[in-house]
Amino acid sequence: MEDAADPILTHPSSRNAARRIGVGAWGIAFAITVFFSSLAPAVAESSFPATHTGPLQALGRAAPTWAWVRFCQKHPQECRINRTQPERIALTPRAWAILQQVNEHVNATILAVTDQDHWGVVDRWDYPDDGLGDCEDIQLLKRKLLIRAGLPQRALRIAAVIDDQGQGHAVLMVLTDRGDFILDNKRDAVLPWRQTGYTYIKRESTNARAWVALGDQGAPAFTANR
Repeated sequence: MEDAADPILTHPSSRNAARRIGVGAWGIAFAITVFFSSLAPAVAESSFPATHTGPLQALGRAAPTWAWVRFCQKHPQECRINRTQPERIALTPRAWAILQQVNEHVNATILAVTDQDHWGVVDRWDYPDDGLGDCEDIQLLKRKLLIRAGLPQRALRIAAVIDDQGQGHAVLMVLTDRGDFILDNKRDAVLPWRQTGYTYIKRESTNARAWVALGDQGAPAFTANR
């Protein structure tokens, strides 16, 4: 069947549009320029993770959503794996500051809407160049900004989760030497994966153009398209 049942996307409760403002394509380019010109070189010591949170275990291959396959056909550079890049980043105070600022900046810039309202389709992955996007579109823009800031693409993986409302959702998982951290359009705080309250289903692989199942409760029931 088509992607309607895939957990990577699609419910209005994942959107907090009331506090965001939509901007056009020119506005996005301007906002990116402003973001990098104001990027802080460090972060308050009190907010830097004090302990190692541990990684989320990958359990083997999982079926990708068809919308991701179509996105990769259109933007193959987004789905290539460069094995010369590190699989995990060194989480320095500067890297932590970049993660926090990108998450807050994009959440404040992009108006969260469903693909049905935006494009008239159930599931479509794309950059939110018109200032509108759903959860995975928003994470794609965050990844683009993080790569421009010097972080390795290989360590920045889109992940499918079941959120705290029992609905499908997409987040950006950052693999670091201090554990896996989550950038999310539902909150501005960058959290360790264990602290989100989500069930982790699958994420993009770090070794191939593919997806892997994740070792969290309930994962086997949601790893295949239906």
